[in-house]
Amino acid sequence: MDKLNTLMGQLVGELGATVNAGLIVLGDRLGLYRAMAGAGPLTPAELAEKTGTTERYVREWLNAQAAGGLVEYDSSAQRYQLTPEQAMAFANEDSPAFICGAFELATATLKSEPHIEEAFKNGTGWGWHQHDTGVYTGCERFFRPGYNANLITGWLPALAGVEEKLRVGATVADVGCGLGSSTRLMAEAYPNSRFTGFDYHRESIELARAKPETAKLGQRVSFEVAPAAGFTGGNYDLITMFDCLHDMGDPVGAARHVRQALAPDGTWMVVEPIAGDRVEDNLNPVGRAYYAFSNFLCTPSSLAQEVGLALGAQAGEARIRDVATAAGFTRFRRAAETPFNAVYEIRA
Repeated sequence: MDKLNTLMGQLVGELGATVNAGLIVLGDRLGLYRAMAGAGPLTPAELAEKTGTTERYVREWLNAQAAGGLVEYDSSAQRYQLTPEQAMAFANEDSPAFICGAFELATATLKSEPHIEEAFKNGTGWGWHQHDTGVYTGCERFFRPGYNANLITGWLPALAGVEEKLRVGATVADVGCGLGSSTRLMAEAYPNSRFTGFDYHRESIELARAKPETAKLGQRVSFEVAPAAGFTGGNYDLITMFDCLHDMGDPVGAARHVRQALAPDGTWMVVEPIAGDRVEDNLNPVGRAYYAFSNFLCTPSSLAQEVGLALGAQAGEARIRDVATAAGFTRFRRAAETPFNAVYEIRA
C-alpha cells in the first residue's frame, strides 16, 4: 500500500502538470507573465485590467500557478507576483531559461494523439508537416534560448578553425533550419559570411522568410525549400544541423549529401539532444522529456519518410557516429555539450 500511495501521489503531480501545461501557454499568449514581470504584488483584478482579461479567469489561473510554485502568493495581502527567476523562465523571451516555447510545442504536439495511436497499431509514420502549426513555432521558441546562450559563445568556437573562417567570410548551409533562428543568429554574429537555411517544410521556410529579423540581414541570408539529401550549392565551409538529424528518414543519405557538398576542409556541425548510448543512461528528467517528444514527433517523422531509420531523440553519440562513418566521414568528436544538447564536429 505504501508503494501504491507513493505512485498515486506521483500521478496526481503528473495530472496537474499535464493540465497546467495549457495554462502556461495561455499565460504566455495572453501576456499574463509579461504583465507580472517587475510589477510587484498584484491582485487578480489588477492583472486582469493590465492585460484586458477577465478577473474571474485570471484569479483561477493565478491560483493554479501558485499551487504549482510558478508564481508567489502572499496570503496576508492576497496578492501574487513573479520572482526574478520566474520572470526569466516565463516572461523574458531572450532569457536562456525561457520555457514557454517548450509548452507551446508540447501542447501542440498532443493534438496529433489520434494519429500517433493509429501509427502504434500499423507502424506507419506521421510527418512533421502534418502537425499543428504550434509545433513549428513552439519548436523554434523552445530551442532558440539554448542557441542564444551557446551557439556563438561556445559551440562554434569549439570547432577547429571554423570561427576564424566565419570572421573572414565563409559560406554556410543550415540544413533543417525550421524557422531559421539558428541561421539568423550566426548571420548576425558573422557579417562577412553568407548563410542559406534549408528545410523540406515549406510553411517553416515561409515563416523564416517573413521574420522581420530576416529582412534586416539583407542578401547575406536566404531560405530555401529543400530536403536534407538534396539541398543546393556546394563547397560549403560549414554545414550545420540543429536538433534535426535524428528526425530524418535517411540520415545516412543526408550525411552523404553533406559530404559531397562540403569544401575539402569543411566542417559538418551536428547538434543533437543530449543522450547516452544506453537506455539506463537516459532515465532522468531530460531523457524523459525527450523520449516523450520522440514518441509523438521524432520517431513518427522518420517513419513517414523513405528508409525510416527512426533514430529517435535519444539516439546517443555512438549511433550518430555510425551515421557519419557510414557516409564516409573519418573524423568525429564531441566538441561541446550542455544539459540539453551534444555538439559533434565531423570532417571528411
